[in-house]
Order: sequence, then C-alpha cells, then structure tokens
Amino acid sequence: MLASGSPRRLELLQQAGIEPERLLPADIDETPQKSEHPRSLAKRLSSEKAEVAYAVLRDRGESEGRIVLAADTVVSVGRQILPKAELVDDAVANLRILSGRTHRVHTGVCLIGPSQRQRLRLVETRVRFKRLSRDDIESYIASGEWRGKAGGYAIQGLAGSFVVRLVGSYTNVVGLPLYEAVALIGGEGFDIHGRWRDGGKPAS
Repeated sequence: MLASGSPRRLELLQQAGIEPERLLPADIDETPQKSEHPRSLAKRLSSEKAEVAYAVLRDRGESEGRIVLAADTVVSVGRQILPKAELVDDAVANLRILSGRTHRVHTGVCLIGPSQRQRLRLVETRVRFKRLSRDDIESYIASGEWRGKAGGYAIQGLAGSFVVRLVGSYTNVVGLPLYEAVALIGGEGFDIHGRWRDGGKPAS
C-alpha cells in the first residue's frame, strides 16, 4: 500500500517493478511545528502518514500481512521551510528564494510492515539553481507545473533546466528516494526481483 496520491511516487515505484495494491492518501495537517527543523518535519509527517494509512487498514480488518509505505518531502534554505505551493504568490516567493542559491530537499520514508513497527529513513539532497530571470519565473508560473509541489517546482519537468548542481539522490527530489524505499520494502522479505525475472511483470 502506498500512503500517497502522488503520481510521481507511484511512477517511481513502478519504475522499480513495484505496483502498490492500493493507494491510501493520508490526509493530515502538514503545518510545521514551532521552530521545527526541516529534517524533523519530513520524518514526522512521513511517520504520521504511515500510521494514518495503517490505521485505516487495521480498522477494515485488512492489515494482516500488509506493507504500508509513506513519504513526505520538505524543501528548505537553511532552516527556512518553503511551503508547498498552492497559490501563485507562494510559488513566486519560493522561486525568488531559490534563485542562485543552494537548497536542500529532505524526504522522510516510513514503512510499516506485518510486525506493525515503523522503519524510517531520511534522505537529503542538495540542489543549486541558476540565477532566475524575471522571464524564467513568469514563464514557469504560467506553465502551472509548480502547483502542489514542495518548494514550488518539479525537477522532472521544466524546472530541471534551472539546476546547476545536484548532490545526492535525484529521485529524492522527484518525491521518493527509490534506493531507500526499495531497500525498506525488500527488508520486509518482499521479493522485488522475482517479477523482474518473471518477464518484467510488476510486483504488487
């Protein structure tokens, strides 16, 4: 089960041959707590999303033998957490802050397996943007790609052309660090490679 409605996270899992049986987006309050560090926020939200989704399965009597995977991505400059952009003003403000600077993308990945215990990983990637012109910003805003994205951009889209340097996991910036996610799932005894050998059919 994937505790997310993000098409990007689903596509990344499918890329690794993993087809979640169900999507269970977890509706939680993502507001940072007072003085909360970006790393702590990413871990806390991924943990809460996993717990909410697992509770839904448990209440339905469907949790036995199930694996729930959740993730949350936070973009920051120093300790400043950039909001998930839903409004144009937020997106413009984010892009102006990111322009010509290095920022960090933190993703918490949380898995709850049959043991009902959490396994949690935090992945951090450093990304440097070029200095953005007014035309860069206005054109990107017009594209609409920023909407609903952490930090106000999607690296797998047009904003990939803004990236001067990236240190760490690219898939982390997309929304799910694939190496860590697959390692967590495999650690629960899930036969990820079995379907690779079976004609490339995705595992479920």
